[in-house]
Amino acid sequence: MMAQKETGIAATSGGKAKPHAVVVVYPLQGHVIPVTHLALRLAVRGFAVTVVNTEAVHHQTARALGVDPAGHDFFDGARASAPEMDVRYELVSDGLPVGFDRSLHHDEFMGSLLHALSGHVEELLGRVVVDPAATCLVADTFFVWPATLARKFGIAYVSFWTEPALIFNLYYHVHLLTNNGHFGCNEPRKDTIMYIPGVPAIEPHELMSYLQETDTTSVVHRIIFKAFDEARGADYVLCNTVEELEPSTIAALRAEKPFYAVGPIFPAGFARSAVATSMWAESDCSQWLDAQPPGSVLYISFGSYAHVTRQELHEIAGGVLASGARFLWVMRPDIVSSDDPDPLPEGFAEASAGRGLVVPWCCQVEVLSHAALGGFLTHCGWNSVLESVWSGVPMLCFPLLTDQFTNRRLVVREWRVGVPIGDRGAVFADEVRARIEGVMSGKEGEELREAVEKVRTTLKAAAAQGGSSQRSFDEFVDELTRRCGGC
Repeated sequence: MMAQKETGIAATSGGKAKPHAVVVVYPLQGHVIPVTHLALRLAVRGFAVTVVNTEAVHHQTARALGVDPAGHDFFDGARASAPEMDVRYELVSDGLPVGFDRSLHHDEFMGSLLHALSGHVEELLGRVVVDPAATCLVADTFFVWPATLARKFGIAYVSFWTEPALIFNLYYHVHLLTNNGHFGCNEPRKDTIMYIPGVPAIEPHELMSYLQETDTTSVVHRIIFKAFDEARGADYVLCNTVEELEPSTIAALRAEKPFYAVGPIFPAGFARSAVATSMWAESDCSQWLDAQPPGSVLYISFGSYAHVTRQELHEIAGGVLASGARFLWVMRPDIVSSDDPDPLPEGFAEASAGRGLVVPWCCQVEVLSHAALGGFLTHCGWNSVLESVWSGVPMLCFPLLTDQFTNRRLVVREWRVGVPIGDRGAVFADEVRARIEGVMSGKEGEELREAVEKVRTTLKAAAAQGGSSQRSFDEFVDELTRRCGGC
């Protein structure tokens, strides 16, 4: 647990104390990206920021970058371009050896986050909250200890929610789902859910995967229940969403506690980040994309965390081949399992030669913003959804796990910027082919592009100077600055 960088006392140029935010990174790729850019936003606004990463994420990110993990500080480049930024970088153990395969042994990894990580974080907080005096603990909502530790150290707990407000709201009101028989029983009701504050109606199959399961004793369920017990003790919630896209949900949550919609949180300029956040080495796809006609490429990625079955992968691959579309496919090495490194059907590479590129990982914002892109076949992770909309790219949706089913509802039903291609265990090559053809070259695609342009305009307006997300972030910064005292 070494300090990677110290940058002097936390004071403004006028000598007054400034807010000090201790920002703890949740050790999953989809969470690392937004929290890193939130930390940089706070630093740009004059906060002293201590970023706390796990040793395992640090090592994996350093290896992906091709640098020695020992003593490496990912924020050096950001500080060099903005010397006034006061960012320190600390590491903690998540309770498992750095080389442990957290993908292959998911439940052991989650168990360590549930039971072991908090002790390491508490020990580190004992050191870093003192000098300079900390104002707040900014921690991912899915951590199971932030309100408890914030109270212990006498600082504010800022809960950072990386998903839509709708999903926070559903987890926050899980007791209503239980009381009404839609969750937590052997035979949950199948009728429309119409009693969640701020959510006029939602179908049971649109709930997050963990709220569709009848066995609620898993380690992930225990994490969710404990995390939202802690979230009730949060002083503030920051959410990576936009008020205009979820107005009724956000209004309902604001009746509960200070809730700030500050999204979308992207790297500056929606370009490759100045701070490395990728846990896999990124292939450079630009030369291949440059050689493709505008709007002709289907980008395929199932994100950084969830797995597909070999059967599902083969059906999707069959549909991709049959569609004739050009494609760029991110095939994460463990997409089926760490034990199955080559899961595509036999002959796929030969059959797609000349019109497809398969890579293990890439810089997604660079790919999505390329003129060659015409569609995105996605698992509907929230980062991917926001990045796709920002880039004006319609989506073909195949959710795999957790929030992705609920995100699909927003994409397909509410915003109409994407289409479904099937469900877990029920995805078929013929439907995949038809959906790809419709999006890439049909009238359906034209309508989707018009719809995504409208949502894109809303996102960009919210993020612009004077927009709703910018105003929310300003209000949050002002509130924390007031708490700081002498600012």
